[in-house]
Amino acid sequence: MSNTASTFDAPQPVVVNRVPLWLAVAVTVVLSLPFGLWLGKYNFTLWCSFIAWAEYFALGAKPKVIVTILVSFGYAAVLTGVSLAIIPLFAFLPSWVTPGDVATAASLFIVVGFMVYSMKWSHHFGDGSLPFFNGISMALGIYFTSSYPQLGPAALLPITAAVWATAMAAFGILLGVITVVLQFPSRQQA
Repeated sequence: MSNTASTFDAPQPVVVNRVPLWLAVAVTVVLSLPFGLWLGKYNFTLWCSFIAWAEYFALGAKPKVIVTILVSFGYAAVLTGVSLAIIPLFAFLPSWVTPGDVATAASLFIVVGFMVYSMKWSHHFGDGSLPFFNGISMALGIYFTSSYPQLGPAALLPITAAVWATAMAAFGILLGVITVVLQFPSRQQA
């Protein structure tokens, strides 16, 4: 005869959404449109926002992931902006095909290498590796497509693009939270 007591696991509460995801997402997209269409030169870069929106869901769609996304994405985006801002330091390098191509490659090689090395310094970077690498790609995409307000001196435009990318990520997280709220989730016993 065994001395171990058998335990009965009580049913855990489950989350039931009263509005389907497809409808909440469609409403969220429509709610975001004025920010991408009506603000003129300050139109939001919604493709970047929806990348961060997807990150929010990929990491669990819980409030605790917000800090991880903002820290990882913001750190990587801003350092990518710095790498773009210091390209003139490498202007002495020859060009292969287009002016500044080797200088751009050298700057990105050094800074991106440093960034990936630095991932071990914070659990947010490891837990948020998806937003970390998206921070790099979104800063590059926003800068090279000029999808940000052209504010400040030309030398600082890469930093402006990186800050804009981070702001768009924050907006995307907000859109993720709105999507969850629009589903009117409730906890019910299983």
